[in-house]
Amino acid sequence: MTELAGDLAGQFELVPLLERVLGHAVALLGCESGSISIVHESEGYYRKEVDQGVGCLEGQTFPLTEGLTGQIVKHRGTVILDRYASVPTGHISPSDPRWGSAVIGVPIAWDGAIIGTFAIFSNGPDRSFTAAEASLVELFANHAAIAIMNSRLHNAAAGREREAAVAGERERAVRDVHETIGRSLGSLLLHLDRADKATPAGSPATQHIDSARVLAHEALFDTRRTVLGLGPSSLAGRTLGEAVRGELKRVKATSSLDATLSVVGEPHSLAPEVAHQVFMIVQEAVSNVVAHAHATTCRVGLFYNATGIAAVIEDNGRGFDAAAKHGTEGAPSSSACLGLHGMAARAHYLRGDLSIDSTPGWGTSVRAEVPYSASGEVSRERWQVLVACIQPIVRAGLVRLLETSEPSVQVMGEPDSLADLVESISLLQPDMIVLDWVLMEQYAAARRTGSTEDPVDRPVVAVVDHPTLDQLRVAAASGVRGFLSRSSTPAEVARVVVAAARGDALLDGAVFTRFTEAHESAAEKEDAGVRLTARELEVRDLLGEGLADKQIASRLAISVKTVEKHVGAMLRKTGARNRTMLVGLQHQGQ
Repeated sequence: MTELAGDLAGQFELVPLLERVLGHAVALLGCESGSISIVHESEGYYRKEVDQGVGCLEGQTFPLTEGLTGQIVKHRGTVILDRYASVPTGHISPSDPRWGSAVIGVPIAWDGAIIGTFAIFSNGPDRSFTAAEASLVELFANHAAIAIMNSRLHNAAAGREREAAVAGERERAVRDVHETIGRSLGSLLLHLDRADKATPAGSPATQHIDSARVLAHEALFDTRRTVLGLGPSSLAGRTLGEAVRGELKRVKATSSLDATLSVVGEPHSLAPEVAHQVFMIVQEAVSNVVAHAHATTCRVGLFYNATGIAAVIEDNGRGFDAAAKHGTEGAPSSSACLGLHGMAARAHYLRGDLSIDSTPGWGTSVRAEVPYSASGEVSRERWQVLVACIQPIVRAGLVRLLETSEPSVQVMGEPDSLADLVESISLLQPDMIVLDWVLMEQYAAARRTGSTEDPVDRPVVAVVDHPTLDQLRVAAASGVRGFLSRSSTPAEVARVVVAAARGDALLDGAVFTRFTEAHESAAEKEDAGVRLTARELEVRDLLGEGLADKQIASRLAISVKTVEKHVGAMLRKTGARNRTMLVGLQHQGQ
């Protein structure tokens, strides 16, 4: 018993402790077999935790109506049997020698509750257990109870420590963000007040200044709520439908848009993360309508069905060419569609889908569908990214921005050299890579020479401030799907990375401007003639007539995908940024 007390001191791993307690008890009684089970009485089951010399299905769970443990819990005390065979629905086979052996069953109790059971088997049918031996087993059961409770208390304390560490880090991060955003919003409000004072009475600008002031105050209020852990005020104490209705009311008060909400189906109780992300998708879509669509009406629908919720946002605005907006054949898109990629990232984060249907002159429809079961916390659903930069401050900044700005991205590693990068790719198998220009060139060269063994063509995002046209060409040949600069905003960093992971190509605003300027400069030096195939010329002519891709495909008896391929090829050959410019070049003789 003294040796057992020494074993228990300072030890918290449950199974090794119970194995020691069981081993001492079996040895002291001159036996060879025994077992300890953990009882979950309120849930109605027990688990065979450890055994010695008994085929008692260690690690499996059983209802409290079965086995020796069921008899102990039923009688709420020690059970002594001359033959285990008398146990109803026992778990030992009749062919096992212990089937006919005597057995002692003792409850492991704590604070009046049974938390486990202790069983000792005799070595054969010739031995029976006495009450004195049962009392000795009860002493060992007390030690087992101490071991179980020590382990539970230690695990609970460790869990609280982890939670406290996570909460502390979250609070620190939130405070940092609040300080930055709070200062910016405070300065914005100050400038708005000065602008209001400097604006003549009766000026139309006064209304816009007042609206901007209201929005800034709301943003500052929400930021402070986040610091307090209250979450966005738009959803505080409200359902998703109520929050969307409040957002549309705000939009109608600050713009000329007639926005309405329809809710179809029986509203389902949504997890906070699901409700928040769906609300943010609706908010982003409606903001796009106000900022870009030139629409007079906007209809928002929330559709509840058996498996999930669909949010639909439709407007009667000017619409846009979806293929040109997203780029075709790998053509990079401008930062104007960051909002679209943000909505897609949120839908993907919830394991849902986002579709956009838009026709120039006929408006736009955005549809997001997500399942009720989406939790937004399953790491295997997130894009796994390596961030590799030679400069530590740039690398740490990118990692921080991605971790705090985009929930669908998980940073898997931060290599700072080509050797570490190659090894990290081999071990971690990321979905994509973010590289600075030095490592991008080294990695591309290693791929060309075959010195890396990675057979997968992973999307790459390059970090470069002022790329030349030659650098852009090298990057395109190396599988680069996006560019970032050190002046990129957090939203641009997150969404350029997500776009690349999804197979799209997206540039932040500064790099896109640099790309177009360099391309236009090079185009001015080249011969005006661009060689287009006969089919490409036919597609361009029909584009000039204002036909959509489906109409062109029908006219030429080809697929819509083929039309998109021809358009993408012409955009690359001519350097045109979009279809409108491509048609304009037609009239300039190109």
